[in-house]
Amino acid sequence: MKKTFMTGNYAAAYAVKLADVKMVAAYPITPQTSVIEKISEFVASGEMQAEYIKVESEHSAMSCCIGASTAGVRTFTGTSSQGLLYMHEMLHWASGSRLPIVMVNVNRALAPPWTIWTDQNDSISQRDTGWMQFYCEDNQDILDTVLQAYKIAEDQRVLLPAMVCYDGFELSHTSMPVEVPDKRDVDSFLPPYNTANALIDLEHPTTVGSLVNPDLYMEFRFLIQQAMENAKHVAEEVAEDYSWRFNRNYSGQVECYKCKGAEVVIVSMGALSSEVKEAVDRLRKEKLAVGAVKIKLFRPFPKEKIREFGSRLKAFVIVDRNISFGMEGALFTEIKSSLFSLDEKPKVLGFVAGLGGRDIRVRDIVKMVRKAYDALANSKKFPDEEWIGLRGEKL
Repeated sequence: MKKTFMTGNYAAAYAVKLADVKMVAAYPITPQTSVIEKISEFVASGEMQAEYIKVESEHSAMSCCIGASTAGVRTFTGTSSQGLLYMHEMLHWASGSRLPIVMVNVNRALAPPWTIWTDQNDSISQRDTGWMQFYCEDNQDILDTVLQAYKIAEDQRVLLPAMVCYDGFELSHTSMPVEVPDKRDVDSFLPPYNTANALIDLEHPTTVGSLVNPDLYMEFRFLIQQAMENAKHVAEEVAEDYSWRFNRNYSGQVECYKCKGAEVVIVSMGALSSEVKEAVDRLRKEKLAVGAVKIKLFRPFPKEKIREFGSRLKAFVIVDRNISFGMEGALFTEIKSSLFSLDEKPKVLGFVAGLGGRDIRVRDIVKMVRKAYDALANSKKFPDEEWIGLRGEKL
């Protein structure tokens, strides 16, 4: 195990090298570009034995991954923002073909207006494509999650593609201490790619992506749904195994911080989870029973875990760095839906914040929690969701 300082993008690149990926489809887009640039250095120096294919677009990058994965090799690509949207058609082809491709998406807000700063609307807009979605809090989390994503995706109970998401610039270009595991230890955790997953076998020809009638199509979609449900359990198994091997403390679906005895929890995803923990520490000093829940696996959504929390909590405070126009933040919707079957439901307070890279400060999160306590103490009917940090507006 070697500890060094590196950016989030380099952490992703090192994970790809450790995973023995054999085909990388490379196309640049800010703030993802340095991931594939670093991988190109590994390939050029001979540190990584892989086909490095420079493609002409993000659509082609995913098409290339689909072809390589169909042929039976471990594949990788990276993208961000508009690039992820350009892949949209091929994301469905990857999941519908049950190909365990792993891709990093460096979260960046969508245009117009043009911006290179972060929010989660690019990946959230792809949540129904049949891809698993993981969200990372820091650079160590990025390296470790890429490795775990390969093992989960390639499990015979799953066989679905995985998207590892992390915040542009806040993680992608910020250097942090990262422990890089030894290659032999990674090899014992992540075995060589199982070529039995290949859809192309010259000795046993098959048809890939063929036309089906209505009497078959629905069953294909049901199998993807079953695989998503399986992925929850596989993610827990893999996280436990990885934590044991590499002295980490991961959970497969959600990660809790000071949740024991909490009556209110703050829910978040991505790099924001670090600020949320700081807010919890401040509130705990005031003797408020507050904890934090980080959603690590957004698809499949951990609704059973949310119900477990909801059965013993007074309130959820949800901070969404995304917006589903015409409705609300994605986490807010998902959590309310997950709690629907509970007889006694906690209050659910939603906040949209940090779009386009706008700062979400610890003191802002603290004030959100105070609003929750005020609503509980005075039995207030709280607005469905509030937008925080708009110009000229105070929280």
